[in-house]
Amino acid sequence: MRIARVIGHVIATVRSHNMRMDKLCLVEFVNQRGEATGDTHIAMDQLGAGEGEWVMVVAGSSARVAYGSTEDGSPVDLCVVGIIDEVTSANEQCYCK
Repeated sequence: MRIARVIGHVIATVRSHNMRMDKLCLVEFVNQRGEATGDTHIAMDQLGAGEGEWVMVVAGSSARVAYGSTEDGSPVDLCVVGIIDEVTSANEQCYCK
């Protein structure tokens, strides 16, 4: 799992027939301090994460399992699996919803 921040949403009404019409989030991976660590990605979101929230995401086959699509050939490669309430490191609060 990795930490990401939701920075927006993606609307795509025309999709692969193996994808359901769940929400798509635009996310960027962040470190424990909330600093962006790389590129922007699209993640499937069945949990309803809002813009600015920190989320836990999984990629690859783990994303397909989390999305419930291991047998239908779904192209899902990144999936939100949790909305983070708080992050602490070395007894310091790094994020609080």
